[in-house]
Amino acid sequence: MEHPIGALMQTAMASIKDMVDVNTVVGQPVQAGADATVIPISRVSFGYVTAGGDLCTSENAGAQKEDFPFAGGSGAGVSVQPVGFLVVNGSTVRMLPATCSSVADRMVELIPTVMEDVKSFISKPDGGASAMTRM
Repeated sequence: MEHPIGALMQTAMASIKDMVDVNTVVGQPVQAGADATVIPISRVSFGYVTAGGDLCTSENAGAQKEDFPFAGGSGAGVSVQPVGFLVVNGSTVRMLPATCSSVADRMVELIPTVMEDVKSFISKPDGGASAMTRM
């Protein structure tokens, strides 16, 4: 006969599985405009605990261990925090953070965008000279 704590754990894990799936971490893509796609990204954390045991009281002190009533419980907690959004536009992919903790973090995130702008500026046929004369 299976111990009751096994059924308790299976029930709790099935509930967690229903709450947290891959679509919780990487959301469904959303079309934004003609050629842009936005994909939400989240951080998921969860904790789980199960405990139980056979309850020995003064009434059943002389009984066999199999006759003791089972006492147990389980608990779980889930936290979902938005991290940001992946923006796919043509052949470029950018990460837009949901929160920005400092100016330095934002500068590091902008480096790829700035490098792409500089690269496209330099690769123009006139070497970017026409943009320089407009300034």
